[in-house]
Amino acid sequence: MTQSLWELRAGESACITGYDDALAENYRIRLMELGFHVNEQVICVQSPSLGAPKVFRVSNTVFSIDDEVASHILVEPSA
Repeated sequence: MTQSLWELRAGESACITGYDDALAENYRIRLMELGFHVNEQVICVQSPSLGAPKVFRVSNTVFSIDDEVASHILVEPSA
């Protein structure tokens, strides 16, 4: 069941499956430079309320990503 990274709640993990076509190429490249590669495990560390950016851990690094970007990153929830 593929969903967007933004849909993960605090404590949930998933595997990145790709990016949707609406995400600009320069964002894709930058995200991959930061470690958001296909098949990489990502964990939602913090999910504040009121639409604030969520905090995700990828490759032992923590990133804050807002919904405009995270909603275009496709993930498969971990079992």
